[in-house]
Amino acid sequence: MKILVCISHVPDTTTKITFTNDNTQFNTAGVQYIVNPYDELALSKAIELCEGGKGTVTVVNVGDSSTDPTIRKALAIGADDAVRINAVPRDAYFTAFQIAEYAKTTDFDVILTGRESIDYNGAQVAAMVGEFLDIPSISIIKKLDFDGSSAVLEREIEGGKEVVNVSGKFVASCAEGVAEPKIPNMRGIMSARSKPLVVVEAAPVDEVAKIVQFETPPARGAVKLIPAEDAASLIGLLHTEAKVI
Repeated sequence: MKILVCISHVPDTTTKITFTNDNTQFNTAGVQYIVNPYDELALSKAIELCEGGKGTVTVVNVGDSSTDPTIRKALAIGADDAVRINAVPRDAYFTAFQIAEYAKTTDFDVILTGRESIDYNGAQVAAMVGEFLDIPSISIIKKLDFDGSSAVLEREIEGGKEVVNVSGKFVASCAEGVAEPKIPNMRGIMSARSKPLVVVEAAPVDEVAKIVQFETPPARGAVKLIPAEDAASLIGLLHTEAKVI
């Protein structure tokens, strides 16, 4: 079997977020980047499925050359080879389109992603890739068994779980529990240096969305205590200050 795993290049979870150019660009100065943790779960599951010579794992990333160290980390974890689509990702639509265009040139049995990236938290790419390729897409899976031709996937739903059977090619986004994250050892780190990393140019696609401005959350304010009998004041604050209703 051949499995394609989509990985994102994201800021470390401890990064202090700031913006530049009148809050229109993320400030990358001093930022440490990592493989998106949910994508690491997808990669770990793919490696597990292919252990013992059962298949190969290719990782794909949409990004410029600054993402190469992150891709090498994925190779050190255990991927067999990697592809970087040479473009700065604009949005989920652009990223999914590029991955789908690359996937059309190959013969992958399964495409795995993380449930979402920890920077934008959009949870859109997997479904869009499935739509572009006209294959089933299963979101936020907790379990995956695959024999090379058919798969049984398990996902949580409100009040229980859902079991999905799929035959043929499919896309799935992975969540906690699908696999134990793998830690690269010294042998993996050394071998990652010589594993293939192919760079392909991005396919042209129309721009459908544009980021106008970023904002950081407001500073946490003091707690306001409202008497239990004064529900009207509480509702008013929820409308005018918290703006949650």
